[in-house]
Amino acid sequence: MDQPSPSFSRTLSARVARIYPDLDADILASKIIDAFWPEGTHRRKRGRTPSNALWSQSDALLITYGNSLIDGMHKPLDLMNDFLRRYLRGSLNGVHILPFFPFTSDDGFAVSDFRAVNPQLGDWPDINRIADEFKLMSDLVLNHVSSQGNWFNAYRQGQPPYDKFFFEASPDDDLSMVVRPRTTPLLREVETINGPRHVWCTFSHDQIDVDFRNPEVLLEFLRIIRLHVDNGVEIIRLDAVAFVWKEVGSPSIHLRQTHEIVKLLRLLCDFAQEPIILLTETNVPKAENLSYFGNRDEAHVIYNFPLPPLILHAMMSGTAKHLAKWQRAMPPAPLGCAYLNFTASHDGIGMRPAEGLLSPDDQAAVIATVKDVGGLVSMRALPDGGEAPYELNTTFFAAMSQTFAGPDAYHIPRFICSQTIVMSLEGIPAFYIHSLLATPNDHDSVEKRGMNRAINRHRWDYPTLRTLLDDPGSPQSSVMNALRDLLRIRKAQPAFHPNATQFTVRTGDERVFALWRQSLDRRQSIFALHNVSAEEVIIPVVSLNLIADEHWADLLSDDQGWSEDDDIVLAPYQCRWISNMPG
Repeated sequence: MDQPSPSFSRTLSARVARIYPDLDADILASKIIDAFWPEGTHRRKRGRTPSNALWSQSDALLITYGNSLIDGMHKPLDLMNDFLRRYLRGSLNGVHILPFFPFTSDDGFAVSDFRAVNPQLGDWPDINRIADEFKLMSDLVLNHVSSQGNWFNAYRQGQPPYDKFFFEASPDDDLSMVVRPRTTPLLREVETINGPRHVWCTFSHDQIDVDFRNPEVLLEFLRIIRLHVDNGVEIIRLDAVAFVWKEVGSPSIHLRQTHEIVKLLRLLCDFAQEPIILLTETNVPKAENLSYFGNRDEAHVIYNFPLPPLILHAMMSGTAKHLAKWQRAMPPAPLGCAYLNFTASHDGIGMRPAEGLLSPDDQAAVIATVKDVGGLVSMRALPDGGEAPYELNTTFFAAMSQTFAGPDAYHIPRFICSQTIVMSLEGIPAFYIHSLLATPNDHDSVEKRGMNRAINRHRWDYPTLRTLLDDPGSPQSSVMNALRDLLRIRKAQPAFHPNATQFTVRTGDERVFALWRQSLDRRQSIFALHNVSAEEVIIPVVSLNLIADEHWADLLSDDQGWSEDDDIVLAPYQCRWISNMPG
């Protein structure tokens, strides 16, 4: 391996010293280099500087489980590969395959072996084939591991180095400040060769939190990242990263050392030969979420977590006032950073990011409507012993089946409008497979599996799905074709680069969510208009400041050539991308 440059070594040692001030930073930095760049691999001579070159308007991601498609005969990863190539080539160019490792619970997030592919899905060559054509995102579940995996079994037997891999606490400790995403007890008593111990479980008693105060834990996760990168992974999703550093007597979320660990990972990625993008998963209120950009030295990409509940509210209420107010106050992503925009994922629709953005009455109306369409609500524990809604469990397609006023005839147009907003915003759009496939709520899975989140984790029989996708009258065909068409148009527009200029336009009508996007070279402008209501809306052209002497056309219809005395008409849930460079 190339010898590290003095500047890189100094920066790395400084990062290490901030995390582990009591250890020899230079020695640990050397171990980190060996873990991330083992023999036969090389680093860049100069680190990548922040830029907008890691992504473009062509980037869009599918979010899926490895076994979202099954047929009882073929490996699920082979079916996913076929689905991607058959239906999404040319529309989406990336895929986030949720944890594809052996696991014991939580649909993959209680990992028992980070180095293997779950044999029920396939093997590394199957992952490699997908990575050959699509940008691949994998999960680094770095906060916890399965209680039944090799690491924790070795811990209970007192085998080094795993005997010091897990965070222990005492029931007598003051744990009242700890922020929890679950209502289960924080500590679990386990028998070990050294007697009973109480281990920390942020999420469930099958998910035991590792102890990053032990640098051997960090080194092992660096080796795991290297394995994933060597197998074609380009985007590393840092799952539940906000919780990785714990201190008794503190909230144990977003602690300083957590941010320093993300900075260390970013430094290593910037010096990697391979393009590696770090994505932090922090389902928390706005300011806490934005903090993971750091000073352009932490995550490359963060989830835009307020989007799902705000878009949900806009579509259900028929007013974009809260969505627009939030968006006007959102900063552009720093240079070299981007937002990941979405409405749905494998989890529910998080309600914590809506805190301070939607009033209690607004939140209550959304929750009531989700329940009306068969959705569920999951709770989280509060420090005072109470509970509060943590997430809504429903497919986004099912949630769009009615508004606060009840069901109507606009289910699919309303849903397509919600997804078009995701495509219009600054950032990289991502789509959960069950949004692309117009999947209804899966109540049978909830009953069989005993968990709310199963409602949004349907497993499609692939032959049945293909029959539906071939039927122009099915919701699956209608939604898939509409979204593919939009994505193909979008990828040709420089004004939709993830970092292109964005301005939230005031049209004078709260039923319209309006954005102005301008390409990085300032040549193309797009006015993205979204009618979130079941009513026809008329917008005066003068409210958009269309540049004179340029020809403006709607990329989504045949309408074009407006003058300043004209009006723009939006049918219920209609969206328009009005551009001065028709594609």
